[in-house]
This record gives sequence, structure tokens and C-alpha cells, in this order.
Amino acid sequence: MTLQWAAVATFLYAEIGLILIFCLPFIPPQRWQKIFSFSVWGKIASFWNKAFLTIIILLIVLFLDAVREVRKYSSTHTIEKSSASRPAAYEHTQMKLFRSQRNLYISGFSLFFWLVLRRLVTLITQLAKELSNKGVLKRQAENINQAAKKFMEENERLKRLLKNYGKEEEHVLEAENKKLEEDKEKLKTELKKASDALSKAQNDVMLMKMQSERLSKEYDRLLREHSGLQSEFGNKKFVI
Repeated sequence: MTLQWAAVATFLYAEIGLILIFCLPFIPPQRWQKIFSFSVWGKIASFWNKAFLTIIILLIVLFLDAVREVRKYSSTHTIEKSSASRPAAYEHTQMKLFRSQRNLYISGFSLFFWLVLRRLVTLITQLAKELSNKGVLKRQAENINQAAKKFMEENERLKRLLKNYGKEEEHVLEAENKKLEEDKEKLKTELKKASDALSKAQNDVMLMKMQSERLSKEYDRLLREHSGLQSEFGNKKFVI
């Protein structure tokens, strides 16, 4: 394996390791959000997009080069197979074909896992933000509920005082009671808005969780395919 393909294979193994770490169930999204919010990431953020696009371009170039090599040695492999007078050339062409196919799968999976890794980081960040927003909305709803309960208790107390007071103070108390009723309705409206926002946040969190689960299932399927391909290439190499 040449130096460039050894580097691509190492990059592929590093991608698989990172994806496995991101899929660990005992590390919550909030923990990853704290890690992503370190100041060092802010310093390299301006270079991240350029580096991401540069790596994609390099992997695409290597992938296309591997496709070209596979097509080249596939046609040569057919020609050499039809000729029985050159067995050494046939074996050499078969070895070249195997290496070009190996490079094709290495570059292809490296490119795919690089895109999956970018998407996975984005989903984890969005999920952490939604969970944080859910906690804030829940606390706001609890505060509004407590305030509404307090106003309702105050309203009941004023109603009891109204029965004991004379008719002179009845108009003043009615005004206060009316104001409290208006405040209560306003708080109920705010509570309803907060509850709707909380429900929306919960739905968004469930959607993000479903997307993350689908991504994990897709990764498992690709990992099994990758293992099968490695076993197949190992068997081919053993035959060679």
C-alpha cells in the first residue's frame, strides 16, 4: 500500500472511531455541546469549512482515480484471462485489480463517513440545543403556574374580605378583583403559550432522536457491509 492510500486508510479508521464515540449511549448530547463550545473550536472555526471542503475534494479525486484504475485493470484482466500464453501477466493484472478495488472501497467509505461525521455533529448540536430550550420552557411554565396559583389564592382571599367589609369598600374591592381576574386571564394565556412551546420543543426533540436512531441504524448497516467487503477482499487475497 502506497503512502497516500495508507493515509486514506488511517483517516477511515479515525472516522470510524469518532463515529463510534459519538454513538456511545452514556454520553449525553449536552456533554458534547460543552465540548464543542470550547474556545479552541472558535479559533479554528474560520478554517474548518475550508478544511472540510478540501478533504472532500481530495477524497473525490482519489475515489475517481480508484474508479479509473478499476476500469483499467478490469479490461486488462479480461484480455489477459483470455490469453493462456501469459500466466504471469494474468496474475500480475489480477493483483493490480485487487489493489485498485481495495483503494476504491477505502476512498469511497472515507468520503461517505466524512459526510456522516459532519451530519452527526450537526444533529448532536441541534439535539443539545433543543434539550436546553426544553428545560428553559419547562422552568418558565412552572414559574407561570406558580404565579397563577398565587393570584388565584389572593383572589379567594379578597373575595372572603369582600363579604366582611361594608358596602362602602365594596366598589374598591370589586375593582381590585376585576384587575386580578384580568391578571389571571393574562397569566393563563401566557401559560398556554408556554405549554404550546414546550410541546413543540418535545416534538422537535423526538424528531431529532428518531433521526439520530435512523443514522445509527444506517451506520450499523454500512459497518456490516464494510466488514463483509473486508472479509471478501481478505478471501480474495488469500486465493491470490
